Amino acid sequence: MDGTTAVNGLETIATGPMWAGFVVFVLVMLALDLFVFGGNKAHKVKVKEAAIWSGVWVSLALLFNFGLWWYLNGTVGREIADQKALEFFSGYLIEKALSVDNVFVFLLIFTAFQVPQQYQRRVLLYGVLGAIVMRAIMIMAGAWVVSEFSWVLYVFGAFLLITGLRMLVAVDAKPDVENNPVLKLARRYLKVADGDHGERFVVVKNGVRYVTPLFLVLLLIEATDLVFAVDSIPAIFAITTDPFIVFTSNLFAILGLRALYFLLVDVADRFHLLKYGLAMVLAFIGAKMLIMPWYHLPVQASLMVVAFLIASSCFASVWVTRQKK
Repeated sequence: MDGTTAVNGLETIATGPMWAGFVVFVLVMLALDLFVFGGNKAHKVKVKEAAIWSGVWVSLALLFNFGLWWYLNGTVGREIADQKALEFFSGYLIEKALSVDNVFVFLLIFTAFQVPQQYQRRVLLYGVLGAIVMRAIMIMAGAWVVSEFSWVLYVFGAFLLITGLRMLVAVDAKPDVENNPVLKLARRYLKVADGDHGERFVVVKNGVRYVTPLFLVLLLIEATDLVFAVDSIPAIFAITTDPFIVFTSNLFAILGLRALYFLLVDVADRFHLLKYGLAMVLAFIGAKMLIMPWYHLPVQASLMVVAFLIASSCFASVWVTRQKK
């Protein structure tokens, strides 16, 4: 493909300045959130605020995609520009949909630890920062593995198919938060201060440093995102192997995760069938990767199937909820 460079052995349409520009954009947005828009201050996030921020992040993702298309259209041609823009949008939709599953687990964790909503914002902020670092490392590692061992894509496909089918079977099973291995390990090796300590992660008592229960919640949030990354990153490699598209679509979905959580926290029970849709999305993507040697499903077709599964599960959730009422 003309106009491409290589990252870890995989072709990418992005140049060095494009990578640098996107990283700077992410850092600027995080700084604005922290120091200008009060992201580091404890307060209860209302639905209106969450809806505005969700709209901002989705709009920024779409603007980025248009800017990418416009740049590529002028440098490498319309065909490549259309393909890359479609890959970004498909990857972003998949990552955004799969991040909804994170919301359900985050809600379960906050409920189990009885974390007041005004403190949840700070936990999710640091959770997003940790997720960005972990995703960056995993994407670069995944790109290297795919470039060196192309057959690993079929391993990814089998893993996603099995994961999707397991989710369908155990869709109503709730994670056992109290017996989580990460939590057990933390309680064994860290001094944990009992009681409410506001939004602090660490306190000092009689010269001894303790971590607070809120710090344990943060650990679980980070561990949860790591687990979900194992599903979501292979899923987007089914759409594209361009590291830049994988990286940018992933990060846009993560950056909007906190706003999405507060937008859905009060209506999560209304979309109880969405997990079935997400499970079918994973199974579909896994099957798509496994049949690649015999049939390559176009990105447009994949986008339509994923959108249909998500939309139909949301519609079914609302319809069933109304019927019960």
